[in-house]
Amino acid sequence: MNNEKKSILRKLICDSLDDAENIWEKEGSQLVVANESFRSESYDIQKSASVTSFIPGYPIVRTDTNEVASFIALVADMRNSSRHLLCDISTKKAKVSMLQRVYYETSALLPALAKTISFEGGAVTEYLGDGVLAFFKVDETDTSQSIYAAHRAAKNCIDTCRLIVNEILHERYELPELDIGVGLASSKALITLVGLDGAKQAKAFGECVFRATKLSGGTNVIYVDTKLEAMWPTSSTGGGLRFKRKELNGVDGFLIESKL
Repeated sequence: MNNEKKSILRKLICDSLDDAENIWEKEGSQLVVANESFRSESYDIQKSASVTSFIPGYPIVRTDTNEVASFIALVADMRNSSRHLLCDISTKKAKVSMLQRVYYETSALLPALAKTISFEGGAVTEYLGDGVLAFFKVDETDTSQSIYAAHRAAKNCIDTCRLIVNEILHERYELPELDIGVGLASSKALITLVGLDGAKQAKAFGECVFRATKLSGGTNVIYVDTKLEAMWPTSSTGGGLRFKRKELNGVDGFLIESKL
């Protein structure tokens, strides 16, 4: 990741934490939505036959159209975040409570992960509490470029994004480092709408989501599923990468290691 992108990421993290601190200071306050405004928005959504989407290649998903396409799913997940609420912060210098720690960590990490992934052409479609689900659309005529982009994004999430987030969290609150795991998986996925009438959301359903979620359980490492490993360009496997077969959370996968 170049310095310009690192600067963008750093500013995003700081701005997100500024917002999180302001929201925390106003703890207990509620957002009030005018009844007329709410009714108007609900009526417009119900009338609509389509929904905007963050799924790559599908900016609009219609209620009467379902499509199938190939994707690489990327799931990045914070390690042991729930444990932070059950035990003391390891350093006595920390300037925040346990609950604040988790809130500030997710406020900084999630948008930073989304931005890092977007640099490589992927898009986050869901925030999973303390992680993200993102997709890269696979170009069937040139799968290698999609694979390289997804891997660069995964590597940058761990090697650059995480380090910048940790640096800023330590500077501001003297928090210990957080860890993440990343899972990558490929499959066909159904593009469709789910939910109640008037509140439908665009979704991509496929085995890649399930497998990427399970394979995100490592610590500061990247796992890929067996299908993606089989698709991987031979120039990479013969170069600087090594794939070590390993099961994780009941799913067969491969740990990506550097030969260097």
